[in-house]
Amino acid sequence: MKLQTEWVEYEADGKKVQGYFARPAVAQGALPGVVVIQEAFGVEPHIQDVVQRFATAGYAAFAPDLFSYGGKPVPLAPERIEDAKQFLDTLPQPAWFDPAQRAPALAALPEARRTALEETLGLLLVPNRPWDQYVSTLRAGRSWLAAGPSQGRKIGSVGFCLGGAISLRLACSEPELAAAVVFYGFPPPLELLGGLKCPVMGLYAENDPRINAGVPALVEAMKAQGKRFEHHLYPGVAHAFFNDTRVNYRIDAARDAWARTLSFFTSHLATA
Repeated sequence: MKLQTEWVEYEADGKKVQGYFARPAVAQGALPGVVVIQEAFGVEPHIQDVVQRFATAGYAAFAPDLFSYGGKPVPLAPERIEDAKQFLDTLPQPAWFDPAQRAPALAALPEARRTALEETLGLLLVPNRPWDQYVSTLRAGRSWLAAGPSQGRKIGSVGFCLGGAISLRLACSEPELAAAVVFYGFPPPLELLGGLKCPVMGLYAENDPRINAGVPALVEAMKAQGKRFEHHLYPGVAHAFFNDTRVNYRIDAARDAWARTLSFFTSHLATA
């Protein structure tokens, strides 16, 4: 399918933000919309590909670049992020979030690359993220879709890893969101669930203890508050099983998760 794709600029909190947009080139009029929320590595080629997949499925898809809010820092330039991804793939995943465990591998690298990686990882893997800024940026991105490509149509969100965590936070903060999908994202503080109006689907990996530790409490809180939440646990797979550029990619789980996501959005976004 021929797609219309472009990088666009919009405003959030008075700051300039860039985002990657795609829609079917031959489609006429407004389309249901999907806000695609990045992993920790930004709106890189994989996320751009996911945006295009949703466009091929008949949606206006938009991935705001959370790192571009007010201007992207040099350490988060695409080539720097790609180098960080390659470095992290040489480590066991628990070491990603532990500077002490990363230190020996970094120390073995040439000084220039080590310094650059330390700068980039320091921004990619921050322990205290600007959640409110992320949500505000995405709410403005949803509004950009609603004012143009998806005017008068329903809009949902889907996020992966970091974006999975933000997808549910967005749903708790944006009453106009019609549906939200979470791919292996941390649950939000449970007190935020009071603002949740739309149905949510969670897709999780069995071998993902950091994420899964909070899921039972989320399930119980959703049930207690009468929220619409369906969730699926994929056996034998690890975090990021959907990302076909990473070592944890598993095609069977990814295929099923994609089918479930499209079915969920057909039910909650594509219908009148």
